[in-house]
Amino acid sequence: MTAADGVPTAFPDNDGKPVGHGRMLRKEDRRFIRGRGRFVDDRQLPGMLYLAILRSPLAHARITRVDTLAAEAHPKVKLVMTGADLAARNLAWMPTLSHDVQAVLATDKVRFQGQEVAFVVAEDRYSARDALELIDIDYEELPAVVDVRTALASDAPVIRTDLEGKADNLCFEWETGDAVATDAAFAAADVVVLQDMVYPRVHPAPLETCGAIADYDAIDEKLTIWSTTQAPHLHRTLYALFSGVPEHKIRVVSPDIGGGFGNKVPIYPGYLCAITASVVLGKPVKWTEDRSENLTSTAFARDYVMRGEIAATRDGRILGLRSTVLADHGAFNGMATPTKYPGGFYGVFTGSYDIEAAYCRMTAVHTNKAPGGVAYACSFRITEAVYFVERMVDRLAAELDLDPVELRRRNLIRPDQFPYRTRTGWVYDSGDYPATLAEALRIAGYDDLRREQAQRRARGELMGIGVSVFTEAVGAGPRADMDIFGLGMADGCELRIHPTGKAVVRLSVQTQGQGHETTFAQIVAEEIGIPPADIEVVHGDTDQTPFGMGTYGSRSTPVSGAAAVLVTRKVRDKARLIAAGMLEVAPTDLEWGRGAFRVAGDPAKSVAIAEIARHAYGGSLPPGVDGGLEAQVTYDPANLTFPNGAYICVVDVDPGTAVVKVRRFVAVDDCGTRINPMIVEGQVHGGLTDGVGMALMEMISFDEEGNCLGASLMDYLLPTAVEVPDWETGYTVTPSPHHPIGAKGIGESATVGSPPAVVNAVVDALKPFGVRHADMPLTPSRVWDAMSGRAAPPI
Repeated sequence: MTAADGVPTAFPDNDGKPVGHGRMLRKEDRRFIRGRGRFVDDRQLPGMLYLAILRSPLAHARITRVDTLAAEAHPKVKLVMTGADLAARNLAWMPTLSHDVQAVLATDKVRFQGQEVAFVVAEDRYSARDALELIDIDYEELPAVVDVRTALASDAPVIRTDLEGKADNLCFEWETGDAVATDAAFAAADVVVLQDMVYPRVHPAPLETCGAIADYDAIDEKLTIWSTTQAPHLHRTLYALFSGVPEHKIRVVSPDIGGGFGNKVPIYPGYLCAITASVVLGKPVKWTEDRSENLTSTAFARDYVMRGEIAATRDGRILGLRSTVLADHGAFNGMATPTKYPGGFYGVFTGSYDIEAAYCRMTAVHTNKAPGGVAYACSFRITEAVYFVERMVDRLAAELDLDPVELRRRNLIRPDQFPYRTRTGWVYDSGDYPATLAEALRIAGYDDLRREQAQRRARGELMGIGVSVFTEAVGAGPRADMDIFGLGMADGCELRIHPTGKAVVRLSVQTQGQGHETTFAQIVAEEIGIPPADIEVVHGDTDQTPFGMGTYGSRSTPVSGAAAVLVTRKVRDKARLIAAGMLEVAPTDLEWGRGAFRVAGDPAKSVAIAEIARHAYGGSLPPGVDGGLEAQVTYDPANLTFPNGAYICVVDVDPGTAVVKVRRFVAVDDCGTRINPMIVEGQVHGGLTDGVGMALMEMISFDEEGNCLGASLMDYLLPTAVEVPDWETGYTVTPSPHHPIGAKGIGESATVGSPPAVVNAVVDALKPFGVRHADMPLTPSRVWDAMSGRAAPPI
């Protein structure tokens, strides 16, 4: 099935899935369910030493004295280093992915609780930890800046005194949209609604914390790093810039990863401390953080204070949208985002709606918190943008006394408007938003739910129904618009078919549980006709794979998936030439299908791909055709892809305890062509659980002195199977017109769309109390405050 422009509308046959193996089980699970996964901390090297990091107990303080003599005297300690030691080697500061710099070890002062101050290397990890207590440091405590709303006050202490001429805590300012047109739209509106809202700081909290093993070979002058990274090639470049070791002498290996969710995109001081220690000692050095270190010092997400204004006609036509954002970026700007978009992809804050005018102004500031702005399952701030617009639309519906579904129907972008250019300059590729919403309403039985809600309210019960319609932007391309650290956004892919007809495909993206070894095998299988079981997928080793930007922002299928398609087609084109020689016909006389070339009009004359591969390595080839059957491509996408979805959440609120229970959740997603529906559904289930956690229980908070109050899993709550319902999923399919198989990506959609659906449902449940808004997380105490007419405590 092919569209007029030649782009497949879906895989042929089998309901849009690759022929014969759409729901095949994940290949990688054979090792995981047997406990044979190999993670960084599993690796043991001869003579390996262990590194532990001393971290600041204070959020803001000058370092006045550091005494390491007692630690150095420990019988099992091999090395102790401080910021001064690194500064003497010009290694005290490292680049971040947003063109800022961050201290590897603090030199002048500490800027957040948990910042790295010194490290110890010892014969075992327990001795290294014990020796940290022998380091004596004197601090001169300074006032901490914790509240983003006061960070730019004239009397606020300046955090980034390392930056020459820095006199305030401004990180950056950014705007998008048309302020004049938006002002005019508001002036013409019948109704204007204003709402302040907070998207609190949350943490990816992967099951496996961060870690690295650095092994520097002084003879070969080669540095090998095994690390928990989602972007091995990007890390290799940054390690070269930091260490001075030539990039071609650095190998980064990212083995099995126990979850990433954006947390393992940045480089962290621990990685660089291990590298430094290995170079100094000539021994392999391992660093593995504990859970508290992970929660207090690695990249967080969200932390936005937003003011929204929405303007509309009395009959519910949205005319304009304004967003004013204060963004907390912590002590250093570690956000992984394309250079052209310092505010990330928040520019899609108009969502799925055909809005006449929009304008956003964002002010990002430094505070005495861990560095951040990580792309935590949100495609570079889209989660915040979707939450913003979906809450504003619900607020407008309440103001107009309209059903929130009906208001959305009146303003959704229509299918005939695609490709659709938003008022902030984004070009949505394809979609049928009304159909996706209609499917979600059908599965949920929306009208019946509203009738049930009316009956329950009459009995004094609190039932809420929340709706969220969202548009994602994924793929992190094209090169002309997207750029991280000057390296573009393209991905490479290599494919080699061996003489026996088996194949190996090498990717530049890295999996953290998404099922790449299955999905990419299916992509290649569909294009070349080799069974997925006979295709090995190699990833996570810079010596074995082509350069690419890694896995984040749901870019694996939109970018590397496209590269896999194109490289396979390139191999197939060569195979056509070889097959033509074998069959003694012109290449144009051949037809391809189901793993073989057949002579048009004489299908009995055919040659399968395995026969072609064997001939490619040893047979007589046509003039100008080289031996072997392999190729490499680099794919630079023409645009982002734009998945979308419609979610409906049903909650019950206990009026006596204010406990929220998510009773039902319906999620309908359009991710374009669905390669493996089982994997798609698994990604959706995980993202929905993530979103419910953020809406109801997750928050990294701080006291006035900058002490992190969410530094353990006793304080930072994560959802389990107990807190979530059985998910109800559905799908629609509108392929991306510029992706070679129409795939859009799915990995982060559910995390984007689910928080506003939950919050909208809770606010809807509290409507009898006059509640129009409540900030996440909607813990029982916060819900009780809302029911009681009290404002929630500040975040």
